[in-house]
Amino acid sequence: MDSQGQNEQRVVWTVVGTDIGPLLLAATQDGLVNVVFHATDTVRDKTLDRLATRLGTEPVEAPDSPLLAEAIRQFEAYFAGDRRDFELSLDWSLISGFNRQVLRELASGVPYGSVVGYGDLAGRVGQPRAAQAVGVAMGSNPLPVVVPCHRVVESDGGIGGFGGGLETKRKLLALEGVLPEPLF
Repeated sequence: MDSQGQNEQRVVWTVVGTDIGPLLLAATQDGLVNVVFHATDTVRDKTLDRLATRLGTEPVEAPDSPLLAEAIRQFEAYFAGDRRDFELSLDWSLISGFNRQVLRELASGVPYGSVVGYGDLAGRVGQPRAAQAVGVAMGSNPLPVVVPCHRVVESDGGIGGFGGGLETKRKLLALEGVLPEPLF
């Protein structure tokens, strides 16, 4: 609590190295709130500014924070091939409405090693004609990898888009056994 007896939001962050490049992980006391691909200095600074504005507090770099320790451990295990599911508390405060509904369905209903089409996912949330809106929801996912937007593909067999870049999407799908590993 702060000096006025109010609960103060605390946001901690760190950057972790992975097989798909550096990821910025941010957490609040409610859980992991943001995962950001390609966490270069510029991307990191923009992300931290955006989090400060959205969450009302300045994020603090805290790689040893208990709020991040389990997330870091699970990411390391996932990329080592030792973990298929993330079991983390998630803070959904950066997303709402239809986008949150779609992402929650994705997180609970599309397991490791499988994919779903944009239209199929739209149907699962009762909006069968909202495939494009599902694409928007995937693009606004504040928790990629944990909420596996890389598992959403085009109904015609195309890989679809991806905020982390198509090469990153291919690597994640190869890690999960959906696509073959690249030869080069």
